[in-house]
Amino acid sequence: MAASLHTVPAAQAGQTPPAAPPADADGLSLDARLAAVEAAMTVRLEEAAVAHEVRTAHIHTDPINLADVITVPLTPTLQPPQHATPVAALLERARARMEADGWCAGALTDESGAVCLLGAIRKEAGGDRGLEADAASVVLDAIRRRFGDHVESVPAFNDAHGTGRVPVRVLGEAALMADARGL
Repeated sequence: MAASLHTVPAAQAGQTPPAAPPADADGLSLDARLAAVEAAMTVRLEEAAVAHEVRTAHIHTDPINLADVITVPLTPTLQPPQHATPVAALLERARARMEADGWCAGALTDESGAVCLLGAIRKEAGGDRGLEADAASVVLDAIRRRFGDHVESVPAFNDAHGTGRVPVRVLGEAALMADARGL
């Protein structure tokens, strides 16, 4: 007799059918649903990141320097460092002048007597253009060392700040550099 084209299901033949992964009402397996949820969350997180960047793009933040936050009360016995080299001494005097007279941007000196970085150096140089140029060069080196080579000039750096806090600190750092270089 010829073989029958009619087949008997496995359950009727005494065999157990192969296990199929469980499917939800939508026909997706657990792995497929988890992958879909992960993809949806990734899209939502990326959208949230872009929205956050857009909402905060106008906020200008400078890194916080602990020297700006932590202060130690000065006692009468503490004196500013005494520098043996002429450029270092000039830069320390310029720093002290800027602290005393105030800081300004856009001019060497403003109407109230406040000074910018170069204005403080020029006043303390007393007309010695060579000493003034050496001091400005060391200040630019200190700026670039700390903030990068993209800084074009001392006036550009000075005018890019909203307060004199960083320019005053840069003058102190430049004085230490000049002293270390023997200038």
